[in-house]
Amino acid sequence: MADRYFTPDEANEALDEVRPLAERMVEHRRRQLEATAKRAGLVSQIQGNGGGLAPSDLAELEVEIEHHATELDRCVAQLVRLGVQVKDTAVGLVDFPAHHGEEEVLLCWRVGEESVEYWHSLDEGFAGRKPIEPLE
Repeated sequence: MADRYFTPDEANEALDEVRPLAERMVEHRRRQLEATAKRAGLVSQIQGNGGGLAPSDLAELEVEIEHHATELDRCVAQLVRLGVQVKDTAVGLVDFPAHHGEEEVLLCWRVGEESVEYWHSLDEGFAGRKPIEPLE
């Protein structure tokens, strides 16, 4: 049971706040993954001979990874406070709890979509998305 339920109109109005947060969340996740991959390369190089590395290279990547993790967590927390369920930080997939008659459903949106246009039941997930018109 959700703390808040949205109508399709309310979900679309909420996008004014949700969209920039979700976009930042996706960007921080992308940059965190890039820095993590760089760190793995440096660790591999260190395990070899470590040649050409400054002592601060690994430490700087650790700081960058932590920064993006913190900012990612901050974005997720802000979205949750708005009543949104974060489903995938990599693509910015979020759900808005809603009702369809007596049934609890989720209005589904992800970064890059213009508006909230799909819904699915609680057990279907993204693959079960349907156009929102039947809810109205």
